[in-house]
Amino acid sequence: MDPKKKNTTILMTKEEARVARKWFILDASGKTLGRFAAEVAKILRGKNKPIFTPHVDAGDGVIIINAEKIKVTGAKEAQKIYRYHTGAMSGMREVPFRVMKARKPDYIIRHAVKGMMPKTRLSEAQMKKLRIFAGETHDMEAQKPVAVSI
Repeated sequence: MDPKKKNTTILMTKEEARVARKWFILDASGKTLGRFAAEVAKILRGKNKPIFTPHVDAGDGVIIINAEKIKVTGAKEAQKIYRYHTGAMSGMREVPFRVMKARKPDYIIRHAVKGMMPKTRLSEAQMKKLRIFAGETHDMEAQKPVAVSI
């Protein structure tokens, strides 16, 4: 065999990915938002596994607790703004980080993780395996999640 021809590729099938799926619990208390969201996106996509295949949903499920205790660095707590449009004329709404953290702390992490995922249909399916809880408790015991520290 010619030593130059090394075309061996190992791809993971969808069935293998579904069987190998696990759930992880991550604690967001005291973590920096961007760094934490990057690690969550890696787990959701499956990039932490040696059998990563870009076109197969091989990622694991992630349960995030203590979402209200996430931190941002610098002056972002006072300056960061979340924008959305209501659909009506002049319907642009701006919500500061502090207000959003008090109202919907899960939105802050979900928004950051979604921005770090590829803009494809596959990533939409992978985002469905993300569960975020504001407090210490969660209702995902049936998945037998594994506690992980990042």
